[in-house]
Amino acid sequence: MEIRAYNEDYLTGAQRVLGDAVDFAVMTLRIDPDAFGNALAVCDASKQLASGNPKYTVGMNGCEFARLVLTQTYTSFSDAPDEMYTDKSPEYWAGWALAFFQWHSSLSFGEILSAVSLSNIIEMYPLFHEMDIMQFCDRMYKTVKSLTPDTRLKTKRENSGLSQSELAQDSGVPVRQIQLFEQRQRDINKTAAETLLRLSRSLCCHMEDLIEL
Repeated sequence: MEIRAYNEDYLTGAQRVLGDAVDFAVMTLRIDPDAFGNALAVCDASKQLASGNPKYTVGMNGCEFARLVLTQTYTSFSDAPDEMYTDKSPEYWAGWALAFFQWHSSLSFGEILSAVSLSNIIEMYPLFHEMDIMQFCDRMYKTVKSLTPDTRLKTKRENSGLSQSELAQDSGVPVRQIQLFEQRQRDINKTAAETLLRLSRSLCCHMEDLIEL
């Protein structure tokens, strides 16, 4: 089952906005890449971009988005006029590629950047910028997966304070099926949409939040 973070119609806009935002924050505002990445990981603006909110994907430019990220996280900066170059930098590519991976994986920016820092993504530019974007995604999937041994279902369940039995009772999904999902003995990505819907409702999350890499 392939579930993307939002409608693909907004993907190009999200990539452009985040590419320009990273470039502007790092190259013009002189923000440390990982300081901006840390801000991006936790702010509401990134959550809106990650959901494909048109206000953020097409309703503002990257410079405006960068300022919003920094302002929402109380990160100090000395402002400068908008600068968006046609000659794209490694920083632009990093934001552009990160936006694509977030859309493709349906992970939050926080989940991604806790495993791979923004500076590390920028460092991938020489190797990956001329390759197909899916080769970058493959590397990112392997790295994120290696650092997140628990399934997303188990993480969501434990964060909700539910036992496997309690989740089974609330969702109507058999406890043995939940156990198999969490032990990776059954692929939750191939389960029926109804099962995902029941689990996501009980855990107060989106169906895509339970999909594995």
